[in-house]
Amino acid sequence: MIRKLLGLLFFLAAVFILLPLFIEVTGRKDLYYVMTSVALLSIASAGVWLTFYIGRINIGQGAYALMGGYVSAILVMSYSWSFWLTLPIAGLFCAGVSILIGMPILRLRGVYFAMVTLVLTEVARLLALALPITNGAKGITSIPLPGSISIFGVTLVPDFVQVENPRIAFYYVAVVLMVVCYAGMYRLVNSRMGHLCMSLQQNEELASSIGVNIAWLRVVAYSISSFCGGVSGAVFVAATQSIYPSSFTVTDSVNFMLNCFLGGLGYVFGPMLGTLVLYLGWNLLFSTGQFQLLIYSAVMIILMLVLPNGLLSLGSWRRKG
Repeated sequence: MIRKLLGLLFFLAAVFILLPLFIEVTGRKDLYYVMTSVALLSIASAGVWLTFYIGRINIGQGAYALMGGYVSAILVMSYSWSFWLTLPIAGLFCAGVSILIGMPILRLRGVYFAMVTLVLTEVARLLALALPITNGAKGITSIPLPGSISIFGVTLVPDFVQVENPRIAFYYVAVVLMVVCYAGMYRLVNSRMGHLCMSLQQNEELASSIGVNIAWLRVVAYSISSFCGGVSGAVFVAATQSIYPSSFTVTDSVNFMLNCFLGGLGYVFGPMLGTLVLYLGWNLLFSTGQFQLLIYSAVMIILMLVLPNGLLSLGSWRRKG
């Protein structure tokens, strides 16, 4: 217990103090955007991990990130809503869509669910191209930066327009949301509902025979997963101040899934580590030019062969050795 607490304190100190201090000392302000992207992508990946936790393969998280981004952008641009208010609305909208989709298909075997989610991102992209409210291929641009949040005259979040470097503000927003997301995910997994979800992964027929409402658990888990995707997409759009139908593609949906594999499907924090390694690894290989994809793919295959349970299994593997 003490070890976990110390680990948590070190992690919080690293993301809130040490990393920003390192960026300021080195002058690499561009790293704020990089780490903001990692934090937001890890939130979406956490949602994908939850669907894996109930024994389902989700290759459609990019669709919900795209939908969440468009919902937030439309409400801000067309109806002058505050970004902070659109944030939960984007998540809830995606959760509602996932319930409509999940109620019929989550009753089927896993392969059918995977096939539907595989085309979901492309369907969302085509809808964004076709619907007038999304402005088609032109997308939505010049989205204003988030305003301030004040309670009883006390400013909790400053106006991003007045901040000297908005990237720093977005970094802290993304990190706070990431910490809240993974804390909630950890609590969920270790709750009674989490134990029931684990029973679905192990033996659905046995779980059903003891009275577990399998269909309900699947839909709830899938809606939570989609909520995470919608929120991450909304913040990403606010940070880039634009959104296009190609902002999130099938490749992103596959990467969300790979983040979970790389970090470790058996660990709650696996998607966070997987996202960090995958995102930074891809950028580090940029200098290799045309060999970037080849080297990247080879390294991914080797890692999955050597560590089939993900990078976080390295600690237990070394202890056993």
